[in-house]
Amino acid sequence: MKTGGGLSAILRELEASDFIQSYLPFEKKERDKLYRLTDEYSLFYLKFIEPNKIQTGYWLKSFNSPTIKTWSGYAFESICMKHIEGIKKGLGISGIFTREASFFKRKDATTDGCQIDLLIDRADNALNLCEMKFYDGPYIVTAEDVRNLQQKRSVFQQATGTRKQIFVTLITTQGLYENEQAYIADKRLDINVLFYKDEHLPA
Repeated sequence: MKTGGGLSAILRELEASDFIQSYLPFEKKERDKLYRLTDEYSLFYLKFIEPNKIQTGYWLKSFNSPTIKTWSGYAFESICMKHIEGIKKGLGISGIFTREASFFKRKDATTDGCQIDLLIDRADNALNLCEMKFYDGPYIVTAEDVRNLQQKRSVFQQATGTRKQIFVTLITTQGLYENEQAYIADKRLDINVLFYKDEHLPA
């Protein structure tokens, strides 16, 4: 869309109303700001209601489909992005200044591409590379997950030249199943950390 014409005002209003969320890619400037649709009902409506209005019983027929599982994963990511303070508390870094960002690099002739939805860039010379995984039980880390996370870490280091210590952080719904691939997670959090109660506030 072209600039002007009230677009900036519309984006500000949508963000103030919590329909969308803006964030900056890692080490980018304000003009590189990206927007993410974060209103849970809008996500559900656009994915399942609007395109299937004429199909009777669509939801019941599709409840266990791959489409539903993909949407559940995206919705879980959205919830995590709204609870950064809970994630920081779970990591034990509440008192450390941080900047949250995403990272995206296209594949080129020399390096693979990758996308990282949440990076917690810390003032203590460390970085949390966060991967959110939705599953209806303890998440089972696969060999493919290990390769994917190693690639993300490698591409990010090569593209940014960062010398900060990188902690691969898995955020899951119900923890991790302990297998030989689980070692890839330097830090592990489950959904409970998203909804902590501040001990300084009344219950």
